[in-house]
Amino acid sequence: MSDFVRQNHIITSFSDSNSWVILSDIEQRIKRKIESVGTPLKDWDINIYRGVLTGCNEAFIISGEKREEILTNCQTKEERKKTEELIRPILRGRDIKRYGYNWANLYLIATFPSRQYDIEQYPSVKNYLLSFGMERLEQTGETHIINGETVKARKLTNNKWFETQDSISYWDDFNKPKAMWKIIGCNINFAFDDNKMVCNNAVDIITGDRNILLQFVGIMNSKLFDWYLKLTTEAEVQGGGIQLYVTTLEKTIVKLDFSNGLGECVENRVAGEATDEDVDKCVFEAYGLTENEISYILNCKAMCVH
Repeated sequence: MSDFVRQNHIITSFSDSNSWVILSDIEQRIKRKIESVGTPLKDWDINIYRGVLTGCNEAFIISGEKREEILTNCQTKEERKKTEELIRPILRGRDIKRYGYNWANLYLIATFPSRQYDIEQYPSVKNYLLSFGMERLEQTGETHIINGETVKARKLTNNKWFETQDSISYWDDFNKPKAMWKIIGCNINFAFDDNKMVCNNAVDIITGDRNILLQFVGIMNSKLFDWYLKLTTEAEVQGGGIQLYVTTLEKTIVKLDFSNGLGECVENRVAGEATDEDVDKCVFEAYGLTENEISYILNCKAMCVH
């Protein structure tokens, strides 16, 4: 046993209170290369938000057919125009793919409290929402008995019955170029959006400089960071997946100002004019990995001990 320990021991530093991992020599070298040139994501000039929490998805997230029905019930051209602007295309966590997304023709009635909408100006939307019952949509946290059935209102907030549960003061950021990812999964996919899509609360978003966002998406989708995130992310879920909430990801050390064409390569990948392998090559080059280190990443799965 002593011979085995002597031949296979690994020197590891426990110099601070952060979570620790036991790594082989090559893993330690790769991890140092990533962290020596990077900065925690929270220190970059970006904004990180979670998607929209409605408190009642069955009412606020609607199909394309239901949207058309609501628009058809508008009484004037002005009401229809305002209603079209209110109802926004939305993405769910399951819709997010690598570099892009598969939109399921779903829409959000985006009555964000921070916008201070007057529901009386949207009678078609009002009538639709009331079909679910005021008691279900009010934000009181109370329980009602309606026709012998128990109806639970949304949790207590200061918001109005027709508004989403979240205030969403950052509503305009959904109109900007953004990076998006499903916050829980075995393989977290990162996508880039330039089409003003809204996301539900199973998705987080980042807004900022376009080239920074493209580099971020490429780095996070790369095999290098698939290894690194699974190695360093503390919150694991059943089945080996990870949770990448805002509070988790903002601590991730990453470099986003490479000048080796990574952003352009990712934009080509988003457009279908480059491959995952092209992006991986740019990321490996950006972080200065050796052929031996690249081979290790391409052929291993991260084994973490926190």
